[in-house]
Amino acid sequence: VADVVKVDLNCEKNNRAHNTIDISASRLIVRRGQSFLVRLELRGPFRPTTDVLELTVETGPKPSERLGTRSVFRLSASLGNDSSWMAEVHRDSNLPAGSVTLGITSPANAPVGEYRLSLSVKTSTTAVTGRSLCKLILLFNPWCQEDWVYLPKQEERQEYVMTEHGLVFIGGSRSISSMAWDFGQFEPDIVDICLKMLDMNPKCLRNPPEDFSARCNPIYVSRVVSAMVNTNDDKGVVAGRWSEPYAGGERPTSWHGSVDILRRWYQSNCNPVKYGQCWVFASVMCTVLRCLGIPCRVITNFGSAHDTDKNLTIDKYYSDYGICPESNDSVWNFHVWVEAWMKRPDLSRDSLYDGWQVVDATPQETSNGVFCCGPAPVKAILEGHTDLKYDVDFVFAEVNADQVEWKVFPDGSKTRINTDTSSVGQNISTKAIGIDRRQDITANYKYAEGTEMERIVYNQAVRRGTKPRYSDDTVDNHLQNRLDVSPSIVLLNKPVYGQDIDLKLTLKNDDRVTRTLLIRVNAQAVRINGTISSQIQSQLIEQMILPNQGMLTRFSIALFQLKQCFAIKLLWLRQHLYQYKKCSEDHTAAIPFMLKSLFNILGFCKN
Repeated sequence: VADVVKVDLNCEKNNRAHNTIDISASRLIVRRGQSFLVRLELRGPFRPTTDVLELTVETGPKPSERLGTRSVFRLSASLGNDSSWMAEVHRDSNLPAGSVTLGITSPANAPVGEYRLSLSVKTSTTAVTGRSLCKLILLFNPWCQEDWVYLPKQEERQEYVMTEHGLVFIGGSRSISSMAWDFGQFEPDIVDICLKMLDMNPKCLRNPPEDFSARCNPIYVSRVVSAMVNTNDDKGVVAGRWSEPYAGGERPTSWHGSVDILRRWYQSNCNPVKYGQCWVFASVMCTVLRCLGIPCRVITNFGSAHDTDKNLTIDKYYSDYGICPESNDSVWNFHVWVEAWMKRPDLSRDSLYDGWQVVDATPQETSNGVFCCGPAPVKAILEGHTDLKYDVDFVFAEVNADQVEWKVFPDGSKTRINTDTSSVGQNISTKAIGIDRRQDITANYKYAEGTEMERIVYNQAVRRGTKPRYSDDTVDNHLQNRLDVSPSIVLLNKPVYGQDIDLKLTLKNDDRVTRTLLIRVNAQAVRINGTISSQIQSQLIEQMILPNQGMLTRFSIALFQLKQCFAIKLLWLRQHLYQYKKCSEDHTAAIPFMLKSLFNILGFCKN
């Protein structure tokens, strides 16, 4: 086009102003709701009163002004609706010399993604001529107050958007450790891989124009990313596996960064990368969200419940010998997800549910038919508002479900024998701002265990939930009258992989009569997701305990048969043999104690 001699996108200056310079200094990558500069060199002078510059931006297939994926705008005025882009002549312009610097601003709710920018020029001496100026990438903008992802504090933006390295906390609630993770969200090719993920999601494949339009909404985008990081419904990034074998892939513990995973997926024509577990899913998702401009942080919940039937209880079943059969419900040694920062005007007219939202990419349960989870407002989880979207009931159970223990009789009937209201959801952790240190954020998710408020919120969560809790009339009458025996178990040596574990068991008879106890101690290997891998050892001890006296016994758990484990869960079942004063019949009561809340012995082990 004869009228436009040169176009300068000012990539380095623009990207620095938009906090994208770490991605590239040669590609135009800007954030929505914030002006960027483009300089045009015209062949002759530019006369604003008679000459017309008309710009067009488009994203996605079949761009449309109705869908917000196309905008046509002129200097200081738009030709579309209120959400159109805008342009104005910048003060650096030299109009008589034909040098026009345009300040171009996208709406703060524009869809994110790659755009095509074109220009039409009509002067007093020429007809309308047009040319394509460039492609640009538009990202969410935590620095813009009108953007739903606006994060007010600079130190938080630095940590949750700009920082490329972090810590992921793992292990058990009493043996917390950390691993370093390289998020690498500003590696030059990662932004293209993230946009490819959005393009490959099933919603986009079914209806591309609608999907590109919906990318204006961080709620929608976070759900798409949550689904695309796993492979359960789509051509997602990471295939999950929670036990041997890991043939054809890498062990989940071998990963220490997201970049290699994302590049492998992209370079293999979007085939899944094998294998990952919860911390891998969460860390990859953190990389993608930070790259797109959504502030986020990695969260670890120790003693994390997986409630499959949405009744906010984790049901555990025991036979007469204390063996814990497989159950649909489970408690993970730890579980890792992501919190993303955004407004939630879809839930409240005020800002009640704005702020941190739980988004989980680990494929546990479906949400509206898709293996994704969230965004669930942390504020709604804290208050027990389990009827809100998305998946608040599921996340509430992860951090605050009751564990209900049942005795199963030979005929298949069962009775409730114990309820633990405090073990689930311990030491909820994230990396502190600006320092490699753990920050405990349990109070963001739940009121303190043992307080009246915690029970009020729990009961409200049950009422607002979708399924009823157990009935209190199922309690075994014998167990209501069980004797007072105080248990404790102590680890005598630091666990070393491949060596036996030595423990000390003490029982104190707090009753006024002598009791004879049959104590069965069971050790089971438990995967990180709470499912039982194998039975390791079972030991039966018979002991008489005098009134107000105690007993002490030592025992070892042999691990030479164990090939691989993430945690050892100790279960011990005590059986009381005693006589009531009012009758001569012997009664037997079986009472399990879940000691994994006291210690998780191994944490991570080598294979």
